[in-house]
Amino acid sequence: MAHRKVADLIIETLQQAGVKRCYGIVGDTLNHVTDAIRRSEIEWVHVRHEEAAAFAAGAESYLSGELSACAGSCGPGGLHFINGIYEANRNRAPVVLIASQVVTSELGMDFPQEVDFKSIYAGCSVFCAQVYSADQAQRVTALAAQAALSRGGVAVVILPSDIAQAEVKEEGQPFAVHRAAPVVRPNDAELAQLAALLAKGRRIAIYAGHGCEGAHEMLLALGQCLKAPIAHTSRAKDFVEYDNPLNMGMTGIFGVESGYHALQACDTLLLLGADFAWSQFYPSKATILQIDTDGSHLGRRHPIALGLVGDVAHTIEALIPLLEERSDRAFLDECLQHRKEALETLRRDERPGKEGLIHPQHLTQVIDELAADDAIFTADGGSPMVWSLRHLNMNGRRRTVVSLLHGTMANAMPQALGAQKAYPGRQVISLSGDGGLAMLLGDLMTAVQEKLPIKVVVYNNASLNFVELEQKVEGLLDNYTDLLNPDFARLAEVIGFYGQKVERAEQLPDAVRAFLAHPGPALLDVKVNRTELVMPPKVEFSQVAGTMLYSAKAVLSGRSSDVVELLKDNFTQ
Repeated sequence: MAHRKVADLIIETLQQAGVKRCYGIVGDTLNHVTDAIRRSEIEWVHVRHEEAAAFAAGAESYLSGELSACAGSCGPGGLHFINGIYEANRNRAPVVLIASQVVTSELGMDFPQEVDFKSIYAGCSVFCAQVYSADQAQRVTALAAQAALSRGGVAVVILPSDIAQAEVKEEGQPFAVHRAAPVVRPNDAELAQLAALLAKGRRIAIYAGHGCEGAHEMLLALGQCLKAPIAHTSRAKDFVEYDNPLNMGMTGIFGVESGYHALQACDTLLLLGADFAWSQFYPSKATILQIDTDGSHLGRRHPIALGLVGDVAHTIEALIPLLEERSDRAFLDECLQHRKEALETLRRDERPGKEGLIHPQHLTQVIDELAADDAIFTADGGSPMVWSLRHLNMNGRRRTVVSLLHGTMANAMPQALGAQKAYPGRQVISLSGDGGLAMLLGDLMTAVQEKLPIKVVVYNNASLNFVELEQKVEGLLDNYTDLLNPDFARLAEVIGFYGQKVERAEQLPDAVRAFLAHPGPALLDVKVNRTELVMPPKVEFSQVAGTMLYSAKAVLSGRSSDVVELLKDNFTQ
């Protein structure tokens, strides 16, 4: 019987499970794994920091729905993945992490670089197991891949280096990965109960979440039947916003007034695949009904009257025949008027500033107008995330990747790397904060080395802007948020990018056109208004009071010019 090296069997199993790329940095305990990858059909993507590897692998899987992989050496190499792994797992992106480990004979002996990966990664994965013998390596790998795909998330395989290079007898029928696609919906009695509760409602609204992916046609059919406005979560933007005459936009701190009004003014709210976390944005007196594929999500954000388990599309398909189509559209028309006004507000926010000032909303609108119809956008946590969610328009072909569940900095550029690898023929645009880009700046070199034509826009306000805003709203003076930035455009050119700097609004259209047209990696360094306010859909008194308190403290501290700039840039330009 033939003998095979364990590393070869592991890589072969991952390849058969659909892995096309593995992101990481080579290292001692990983050498036999990378050698096996070299002889496989899996592409090794050499990044400069393992955190970027996890971000890139997670973005590829999030967008494609296919399994991706990342791998690192023992100790520090394996630890560097942690933030990107949290991001991928919270996004339910199917990723396998191979965390190579010191030899088994030294485990538990406080050997240099030994780390207890199981205790570290157990909390941010759907599967985490160590390979204890060569004979179980392929089985553990198959279980990891299946868990990542079926449960949606990260699976961690901890692989000691001596086991990776060991040889085992090749079995006649190897362990393999099976991909099931069951149809899940509530039973008939539950559907009848849901239909009866909907029939009692007079002002019905739908709140659509990420679980509405693939259900666009059925969602609109339900909205038309109920004459219900449809608001959506931030993560559902790609799947709900486009070709949707019932769309109200988002609610929450990043949302707009029309989305907020639809939820607050309804008497019956139907949650579809939505697990929105901020309970203060749910209606206080409405009857709330919820459908989700995960039963543990039912009623965990706000008390509900009825919770059912089911896929959104299949559940709606079974529900609609039980409903009587409504003719009264008074509530819908009321909400549509709010939507019209909200869109007018967004358009005003997108105006070019006076005296050349660049509002970040205007920058985002120009990018939106000139980007490809099938562009993929990534956006850093913080203000670029807000502007992308409010001012990028989806059309059913475009996609966005934003760190909404983990809320991390520095995600956009490395996620763009993974998106570009997965979709080499599409335009990939990273909307990066200056602080976020600086955090993983070295992986701009990955784009050059891997010949990835990503487009990086730097929202350069010389500050940790979102943190600065949070401090002001809390009535605090902004502290420790200043950033002494380099000329990012010149820095990009040194690395091998096309680089251009923009400091005035009238320069933007031509600069963005040239930037997007460049055939290779490109960076646009844009000086945007530092004092731009992120206005929520409903301004609370505490926020006004906090900002007033900040203004008073700033004046008393000799920083009255800061207050003048805040007022001028937001209310006179």
